[in-house]
Amino acid sequence: MNAICTERLSKTYKGHGGFRHASFVVEQGQVFGCLGPNGAGKSTLVKTLLGFLQPTSGKATVLGQPLGDKNVRRRIGYLPELFRYHPWLSGEALLRLHGQLHRMPEEQIRRRIPRVLEQVGMLGQEKKKVADYSKGMQQRIGLGCALINDPELIFLDEPTSALDPIGRRQIRDLLLELKSQGKTIFLNSHLLGEVEAVCDALLIINRGKVIVQGTWE
Repeated sequence: MNAICTERLSKTYKGHGGFRHASFVVEQGQVFGCLGPNGAGKSTLVKTLLGFLQPTSGKATVLGQPLGDKNVRRRIGYLPELFRYHPWLSGEALLRLHGQLHRMPEEQIRRRIPRVLEQVGMLGQEKKKVADYSKGMQQRIGLGCALINDPELIFLDEPTSALDPIGRRQIRDLLLELKSQGKTIFLNSHLLGEVEAVCDALLIINRGKVIVQGTWE
């Protein structure tokens, strides 16, 4: 079964913006890159696949089900490009909240939190409030929120945008680790080097149109 399959999927706003006629397949276990400049339509594509936006036309399945399926959403992790987390919460409390939103059992949340903190390089920082985190630390804890439910499919929208070169390398290593665990990752980026380092296949989108897609070869 493919993780994602779209057929001429479109989301426009009164005929403008968004993206048009996107047809592509993401295989399970792939790191799949969506590459394009800012404003190309990448984030709109992700939000449509997640069921946050209703498509204008076309169709798609995610983990074998139509867009917006509630049971499928529990199997997905998502880091948006523009995120604003509760500044009064600690990093640990934020992860617990996201686990509760996924309706995870408390014991499972308790076990997952230290594992996720270690994965994103935030172990030892979990008692600090989000308001006291740097931009890069907020990016890391946001990635932790996307991983807390141990998802099968992970959407990451510009996950390294606020990180320094060392942080970017650590996140790339994490993505490869997640891939080795059989996870499927849909990675939005405008950085060619980032996509080239970790992705098995990709599509390039510009001004709402898919320009090219396939493997690097």
